[in-house]
Amino acid sequence: MTTPDIVPNSTRPAPIFYDDFSDGQLDRCKWNVRTTGQVVNNEQQAYVDSDETIYIASVQAENGRENKVLVLHPRYQPGYKTPDGQRFDFISGRIDTREKFHFAFGSISARIKLPAGAGLWPAFWVMGCGNWPENGEIDVMEYVGEPDWVSSALHGPGYSGESALVNKLFFQNGEDATSWHIYTAEWLPNKIVFKVDGMVVYRVTRPMVEFFGPWVFNNEKYLILNLALGGVYPFKTNGIRAPYYGIPEETVARIKDNQACVMIDWVRVYRENR
Repeated sequence: MTTPDIVPNSTRPAPIFYDDFSDGQLDRCKWNVRTTGQVVNNEQQAYVDSDETIYIASVQAENGRENKVLVLHPRYQPGYKTPDGQRFDFISGRIDTREKFHFAFGSISARIKLPAGAGLWPAFWVMGCGNWPENGEIDVMEYVGEPDWVSSALHGPGYSGESALVNKLFFQNGEDATSWHIYTAEWLPNKIVFKVDGMVVYRVTRPMVEFFGPWVFNNEKYLILNLALGGVYPFKTNGIRAPYYGIPEETVARIKDNQACVMIDWVRVYRENR
């Protein structure tokens, strides 16, 4: 499986959303930085607005040139206290485009490099406003730190949480999730097609969804990128309870050693007229 840095076709319209982080700082006209309030899924991190956890870095591209990437970087910070009094031993980053960019239907893509480490839980997803799961959630990419696979999912009424419509891609031929890959969801009025590096890995049709519950994917949604630590999805995969729920000691050590960063090269959304 190859991971080309896809260049938009000259015959294709310009993207309706695009960020390659080349300005060297997070564009807050496009993105919000979210901080922890209500905690879900028994996650072990506090989201904070900090240059420690969300920043732009320079990396060397395959062509040898310097390239800017967004980094979501968890930190071990025992006893961190949120403004509402909650305490955590980890801090991390989460951004979204709510109230800044919303759309209905399109091709949603990001080029992402994931770290190894059981219990790391990064995701690239879209969600509508309103109450979950009635607002509809499309998980373009989720990962729980096992480098041989990533997953995609839909959440809605009757198919949410641990009963979501979900599928995994298991990498082959020496590839794994810690290399650069392009994760895509093509969201159409009656189906959603998930791809990795252009290869279809899951196709969900409206009748498939309506077998379980209502189709809630006609409303506008916004983009989300985050790096959670531990929680239900990692735990149900690795069964680790200590030292943290879903996070083994080896991953704690990787976080302490700054070996657990997620890098995002670019994010693009195209309007699809199919």
